[in-house]
Amino acid sequence: MLATIFSGALHGIDAYRVEVEVDMAPGLPQMNIVGLPQGAVKEARERVRSAIKNSGFPLLSRRITINLAPADVRKEGAAFDLPIAAGLLACSQALALDGLARYMVLGELALDGAIKPIRGALSMAVACRDQGLKGIVLPESNAREAAVVEGIDVVGVRDLSQVVRFFNGAEAIQKTCATPFERVCEASSKDFDLSDVKGQEHVKRAMEVAAAGGHNVLMVGPPGSGKTMLARRLSSILPHLEFEESLQTTKVYSVAGMTLEKDALVTERPFRSPHHTISDVGLIGGGTIPKPGEISLAHNGVLFLDELPEFKKNVLEVMRQPLEDHRVSITRSMISITYPSKIMLVAAMNPCPCGYLGDPKHECSCTIGEIQRYRSRLSGPLLDRIDLHVEVPAVRYKDLSDERRGESSSVVRDRVENARKIQRLRFRKDMNGIACNAYMQPKHMQRFCKVDSEGGRLLEMVVDRLGMSARAYDRILKVARTIADLQDDTDIRAVHISEAIQYRTLDRAMK
Repeated sequence: MLATIFSGALHGIDAYRVEVEVDMAPGLPQMNIVGLPQGAVKEARERVRSAIKNSGFPLLSRRITINLAPADVRKEGAAFDLPIAAGLLACSQALALDGLARYMVLGELALDGAIKPIRGALSMAVACRDQGLKGIVLPESNAREAAVVEGIDVVGVRDLSQVVRFFNGAEAIQKTCATPFERVCEASSKDFDLSDVKGQEHVKRAMEVAAAGGHNVLMVGPPGSGKTMLARRLSSILPHLEFEESLQTTKVYSVAGMTLEKDALVTERPFRSPHHTISDVGLIGGGTIPKPGEISLAHNGVLFLDELPEFKKNVLEVMRQPLEDHRVSITRSMISITYPSKIMLVAAMNPCPCGYLGDPKHECSCTIGEIQRYRSRLSGPLLDRIDLHVEVPAVRYKDLSDERRGESSSVVRDRVENARKIQRLRFRKDMNGIACNAYMQPKHMQRFCKVDSEGGRLLEMVVDRLGMSARAYDRILKVARTIADLQDDTDIRAVHISEAIQYRTLDRAMK
């Protein structure tokens, strides 16, 4: 007897349909899985046998062949356990085959028949809807995540026996419904507020400009000046996640196996802060079984790299392409996977190895050679990709003891969201999904970054004197465009250019 069950597998952050074909025929008892099964998929034979037996169902002694189609694509993970078990029970006539054809079935089986959670439930639900199926049967702990996708029935199950009763019509399982996205966003809270930061008004201004245009930031200052504190509060002034952004971000976390059962969607912009000992695979992604790295886990959010020069040089250099293209491509001998990496890079560093170069209250103990070697760990091409270089001096006692609180994050966020609204209207006809000034291409800059004569003379003087690269020149124009948007100015004027030039600290310091 032959049974076909629809299941799914991951490719990057998306999923595709897999047909699990189970054939039971007379012959010596054995179970073969074909269709390029890898690792956990091969081991499904033992898990499925034990789960069926311990759930009280008979498994006939037959020659069993299981094919995972398309057969020329490698299959990973344990999510095929449940569809394989369902196919075997259908062939044994313990489970009605009719209902199976309308559902996608996924789940990892424990030896006692319990169903364990899987990775990529949201992506699987999207694939199920796109394939025109009625619904998806998957572990109960993944049901709220999958229910975000409208247009399909999401059936969360606890064990193999419940699956059999459901398809045999003996038990009606209530379909899972997701909490409305707006209500989830209202319930989310922030632990950090920009008003917690004492002093550093010019750095707060730089953070506002960065948030308004989606620009990358590098903060340079002595230890204890508040660089980390400022970076952690950047997420609180970024625009709220829109539904499509939330969906994309949740897909990445789902594929990485990092979603929580209580949270169907990621509703706050991610903030990732890896340690400087991280490897290039940990940062970019990859591995034997490719998974997203930190740069993809920060998609639509902030990637914070503290003590930037302490990261290995090869780790920093592999970021250059993802920062430019906003995606990570991982190529292996049999597969090529792309993960999104639309991030704001926020980095922090000391001005020298001891950290006190230029500090009026502490004497720097570093030699000129040590300072040059320290800064040379950051290549020119990497610095060119960072839009704002900001000096963060030590905080004065007068500012620390001031009991007055500065602007709250909600007030700053309102200005940032207004600037982003201007940018969305500006790029609304663009088909490449550009949402903010940081992602402008040359054609956009020619149209939207025109400078008046006074600003042009200022730019010419600075670029020629400092010998800036063409990329640094583009960054100045993009930042100036954002500053103009914050002031609701249609044209870029000299005052906007002047402020944008101030945010190229390291270009000046290294000349």
